[in-house]
This record gives sequence, C-alpha cells and structure tokens, in this order.
Amino acid sequence: MSEYQYYEFQAVDRPLTAKEMAELRSYSTRARITPTSFVNDYAWGNFKGNEDAWMEKYFDAFLYVANWGTHVLKLRLPVRLLDVATARPYCAGERALVREKGQKTILSFASEDEEGGEWIQGEEQLSSLISLRSDLARGDLRALYLGWLLCAQSGDLADDEVEPPVPAGLAQLSASLESLVEFLRVDTDLLAAAAIASPSLVNIEADPAAVREWLAQVPIAEKDGYLAQLMAGNEGALASELVQRMRRECRADRGVSEMVRKRRTVAELLRAGEEAAGERERIAAEKAAKEKEQRDRAAARARAKHLDQLAGKEPALWEKVEHLVATKLPKSYDQVLGLLVDLRDLAARKDAAVFRRRIEAFRTAHARKPTLISRLDKAGL
Repeated sequence: MSEYQYYEFQAVDRPLTAKEMAELRSYSTRARITPTSFVNDYAWGNFKGNEDAWMEKYFDAFLYVANWGTHVLKLRLPVRLLDVATARPYCAGERALVREKGQKTILSFASEDEEGGEWIQGEEQLSSLISLRSDLARGDLRALYLGWLLCAQSGDLADDEVEPPVPAGLAQLSASLESLVEFLRVDTDLLAAAAIASPSLVNIEADPAAVREWLAQVPIAEKDGYLAQLMAGNEGALASELVQRMRRECRADRGVSEMVRKRRTVAELLRAGEEAAGERERIAAEKAAKEKEQRDRAAARARAKHLDQLAGKEPALWEKVEHLVATKLPKSYDQVLGLLVDLRDLAARKDAAVFRRRIEAFRTAHARKPTLISRLDKAGL
C-alpha cells in the first residue's frame, strides 16, 4: 500500500492576512488555502513546512493522519485561558505535551498504531474535534485527562505515578470528546474505570442571574474595558475568560472547595481497566448466550410446527424423494436432503429404527450415485 498523509491547519481567533497566505503558498502549490485554513494531502513526498512553527505563528488547531497509524492533534489557546501550569500535570508523556510560546499555550496529542495500513479519511475529522478548544477555554479539562490516559495506556508513565485531578463528566462525554477518544484510540475500558472517580457533570453554562450578580460587583472601569474590547471586535476569547474568572471568584466567595478524592496510580488504573474489560466481556457473553437460547427456542418451536404439518404424510414424502433423485439433477439433491431430514425427525417421534432401515435401503439402491451418497454422508444420513 502506498503512503498517504493528511495535514489540516485551522485559524480560529483571527483570519490569515494576505501576506501570511502568500507565505503558506510558497510551501505548496496544490494545497487548499483560505483565510482560515491550510489543507493538503500527500500520496508521495512530504510536508515542507514546520507544523510547530506554523502553530506558533499562524494557526489555532492542527490535525495529521497517516496510513501507517499516526494520529496527531494540536490546539493553541491564549495563556490567560489555559496556562501551562494547569495543563502540565496532564501532559506527562510523549503522547501528550504542552509548551508556551508568545503568550500561547500549545497542546500536542499523538497516537501511534503499530499495525497501521488502514484506510484513512482525514477530511472533516478536525471539524469534529475543534470545539475541544472552546471547551478547554471554558475550563473543561476532560480533553487533557484523556491525553493523560493515553500516556498511561501507552506505557509512557511509571506504574507508581499518580493521576492528575480527575475532571467532572468523564462518564458524560460530548460528541467532540467521543471523537477525541476514537481519534487517539483511548482504551474505552480504561476510560470507564477512570470515570468511576469523576463527579457528574454540572451545567457549564453560566446562569444569567448569577452573571448579573457577579457583574454588579466588578468595578465600572473594568467593565468599560471589557466592553471596549468586545466593540473593537478583536477579542473573541473574552467571554470564556470572563466565565472562568467569575467561577473562580464565586467559589472563593462561597468558600467552596472541590471534593478531594484519592488519586489512583497508573498501575491501579490499568488494573481497573482490565477488570472493566473482563466485566464487559462477561456481560456480552451472557447476553449473547441468552440471545442464542432465545433463537434456539424459537427455531425449535418453528421446527416442531413444521413437523406437525408433515405428520402422516411420510409415504408421499418418500415418493417425492425418489422422484427428485430420478431427475439426476444435482440441484435437486438439496431438496432430497431437506426431505430426508424431515423424515428422520418425524420418525424420531415414533420409531427411529423404521427410518434407519428405510435410509439403508435407499443408500443401497442409489450406491452408484457418488454425488448423492457424498451429500448423504456429510448430512449424517
């Protein structure tokens, strides 16, 4: 199979300038470039740019997939919305990294599948993941925890390493988080085990009454500054920043502290993931066995009804068998076998020995028909 690579960059906070688009065009004559994106795929050759440098200078999101099994996602946010200190406990291995550049926090997630070789479709994958950036900006750290789980399952972390703070809602993933689980190939059994310690997700949308109450306490000069930024139209992340600030200050005012839960080690989580997998397989096996039992009972009822309809017609059935054999058409043998099975099962209700004597005589009479005899042998007749 030939190599295939897909690159997609997206600009969210601001569009690219004409100069920047020209700079990007110098790297590729066939890439699809717009004021908000750069998309290219390669069946031969390689990307001539530097994805890390481009994330620093131009873009807020990046996705890469290759048919040898590599998946990469990068997200860039302003430091004031997600600082490195917050992200670093979750970005603890090669598959989840964080760095700061020019007041921007840049996250990198990478998944490797050694088998590779699968058919890949890069288009539209980033669109299902890019809303994670807004989630992170609002303080939802579930994407970061999924990155940490990826490091744990991939062997990047020591067994005695302790997990970072577990965010709420791991058992209530959004569509974009579900897409991230699939894209990074996070073990769903491990995720289920981790979610046991995750509190239920509360409504992350700010209550209008709470917003008005909080705003009433913000100094007028600060509020005027926020309004000026909004009216200038160059501060798209301001709403997320304000929501984060309001939550921090409200928690402090009310003396609310997050529930302290016992942190689990990597070894404990991996073991819990294995136990979850075993339980899932047990439940699946029980369900399959129950469904098979139901199908078998239904088939037995249908078979009994069919034989009831044939009861008393044995002579006519044997006559039909002989007629079909006389046609010497191999395709008729399927009907012959079906009728003989019916006759065997009808005889089993009364006297199986009668059928055994009749089938032995039948085989003797048609011993020179090797195809028929072979079919009878395979059917156990």
